[in-house]
Amino acid sequence: MVRLLKNLIFPFSAIVGQERVKKALVLNAINPSIGGVLIKGDKGTGKTTAVRALADLLPPLKIVKGCPFNCDPDDPESLCDSCKNLESDEIQIEEKKMRVVELPLGATEDRVVGSINIEKALKKGMKALEPGILADANRNILYVDEINLLDDNLVDVLLDAAAYGINTVEREGISLVHPSNFILVGTMNPAEGELRPQLSDRIGLQISVQSIMDIDDRVKIMERREAFEKDPISFRKEYQKYQDQILNNIIKARAFLDKINVSQEIMKIIAHLCVDMGVDGHRADIAILKTAKTLAAYYEHQEVEYIDVEEAAALVLGERFQKKKLNEEKIKKQIEIAADDLSQENKGDDKKKSQIS
Repeated sequence: MVRLLKNLIFPFSAIVGQERVKKALVLNAINPSIGGVLIKGDKGTGKTTAVRALADLLPPLKIVKGCPFNCDPDDPESLCDSCKNLESDEIQIEEKKMRVVELPLGATEDRVVGSINIEKALKKGMKALEPGILADANRNILYVDEINLLDDNLVDVLLDAAAYGINTVEREGISLVHPSNFILVGTMNPAEGELRPQLSDRIGLQISVQSIMDIDDRVKIMERREAFEKDPISFRKEYQKYQDQILNNIIKARAFLDKINVSQEIMKIIAHLCVDMGVDGHRADIAILKTAKTLAAYYEHQEVEYIDVEEAAALVLGERFQKKKLNEEKIKKQIEIAADDLSQENKGDDKKKSQIS
């Protein structure tokens, strides 16, 4: 019984404040292709609690029994080589709770990507993989605390796997590939050093968190923690209906996501916004588009609206442009400017068409 209580997780819906962090995590749970979230802030601001609480909230995974990569039996295209070689009647299915797989700060590359059993390869001609952290992380949450202190090469490996959904292991002329789709959550304290811009730019959402200074909220945090530690089962029951509502919203948004329409006008506004903000490359445009679509699904909009773009831009660009003190009001103003510019362009196009005709 004592062991059971230790395994109980603080409910996601009971976390006080940190709304942007919670929203960013929920959006990635709906649409992992957003590309993860980087959370910047001091220790003790509830980052780890929120990540673990999200994993506890999400529904269990259906996996191929015994597969070290947690392969999805309902998605034949994503199966590893071993599962693809199984006959349909040989595939056994089990359910597993979604997990938070942590990457230790001192982890080696072999520990992260896995390694090939050279002895089996040479003696038996078998491509045998010793799974690493990226194998465990497939279809789970990969949590990297102090990601800014991680070796740049390892960060590159993580981001490549997150972007392409696969992990490639190459040793001694032997190459193996396995699925590695995960929700990447990185945390860091900026006082301990920044993550290289070339790397941070590849993470979809970036959020800055601070300690809550409101006295009533700080008291509420203490009260809820006390109540949870005193009787975690009763505390979780108290918040179960809120947990169920969040989960229901996530499931509905996942189903609705592919039905969301994005107009050419919205895409042009996103492009204008990124150009006006001096954004390098095109990753931010794509991240804003994906995030806006996910927000539209979450809010049950039929198509992406201006308000979805505003919120998405704040989540994608806000922290990147912190030095310019970019906030929601400035983003809103930039979107209004972009919309006006687009309107003028359209008038110009209409005028040209009328002159031609």
